[in-house]
Amino acid sequence: MKRLQVFLLITSLTFTSFVYGQLKPYEFGKGFRYANPNGDFSIKFGLRFQSLFIADWNIRKDDLGYVEGLGTNFLVRRARLKFDGHAFSKKLKYKMELGLTNRDNGISDFDAQGGGANMMLDAYFDYNFYENFSLLVGQTKLPGNRERVISSANMQFVDRSLLNSRFNLDRDMGIQLSHKVNIGKSKLNQTIAISQGEGRNVTAGNTGGGLEYTYRVDFLPMGDFASKGDYLGSDLARESKPKLAIGATFDINDKAARSRGNLGSFFFGDDKNYKTLYTGIADLMFKYKGFSLMGEFAIRGTDGRNPILYYADGSKAGTYFTGSAISVDAGYLCKSNYEFAVRYTKLRTSHSAVGNDENQYVLGFSKYIAGHSLKVQSDIGYQQIDGADDGLMWRLQFDFHL
Repeated sequence: MKRLQVFLLITSLTFTSFVYGQLKPYEFGKGFRYANPNGDFSIKFGLRFQSLFIADWNIRKDDLGYVEGLGTNFLVRRARLKFDGHAFSKKLKYKMELGLTNRDNGISDFDAQGGGANMMLDAYFDYNFYENFSLLVGQTKLPGNRERVISSANMQFVDRSLLNSRFNLDRDMGIQLSHKVNIGKSKLNQTIAISQGEGRNVTAGNTGGGLEYTYRVDFLPMGDFASKGDYLGSDLARESKPKLAIGATFDINDKAARSRGNLGSFFFGDDKNYKTLYTGIADLMFKYKGFSLMGEFAIRGTDGRNPILYYADGSKAGTYFTGSAISVDAGYLCKSNYEFAVRYTKLRTSHSAVGNDENQYVLGFSKYIAGHSLKVQSDIGYQQIDGADDGLMWRLQFDFHL
């Protein structure tokens, strides 16, 4: 009975606050927004999902005359709930985002991530404590490569590149200090992050024993993009003047306990001397009148330049993913909101134990019905893999965002 009374009380107070607050007019793709009368609290709730179809084939002996082994897959690629807003002051922002599909919340290691669903994507507050300085505390994306920081809701292709899947820094738990400064009409943005270094939702503690240190700088020589377009795929704003963003990231993951830093398989067991991973990234984004160009370069190595991790007795404990990659995307958005785009990615591993070198070619096509909030995307890709059969892939995806 007491629980029922408490529930009714909370429901009544919540309803009362909404009655005396202000529910903002709904705009498709912008989420449901509410703010209290004096403006010291706001919340925005949104949901989105992506329905994906994949068909792929093997190219036997790298010969297009031998296309075989058709595989198909229908799935909900992503389904997410997002809550964000400000509390007490517009300088104190917060965000929480949950991933609901198995692709979103599947765990890579049962013990390290507590044996539960890996649902939590973002959970942080961001405090603008002094002029252009902000402090973020919690779990979110590290300031890594541009393609990764661009939301999966705002991509130019069905999914991110091969470079991103091997070298991105992804999400982690920690703190980030950001600073923005104007230099004439130019902009300079910097972020320093210190995180645990083992990825999101890890409950086993700091397995490797070290921390991760990340520094990111972005320079916008021609000023801000429209609608934050330096971190959006495609030139949906159709920039009236040329806009350019150049960025670089340097990351040190001390005593990394996973094969790709805060992603990949965990190295468990005693008597290991974990290695430090060093990752360098350079990228750019250019947009003008519907044309967009994004380029990225990434390189990763270990101390001692040997990616193999050994136990004290000399047996192999695992392999870090090291090497380099370059990826270039280019697209043109027609006035009818149809877009054609191309991507080339070149991946080179540093050691035969790491894996094979690869080249990937992708041709993409998109129809933006309501920007990134409602769109249909398709692409066809060809993947060359040294020492193995090549691959051919076709994908079709529908995006829907409230």
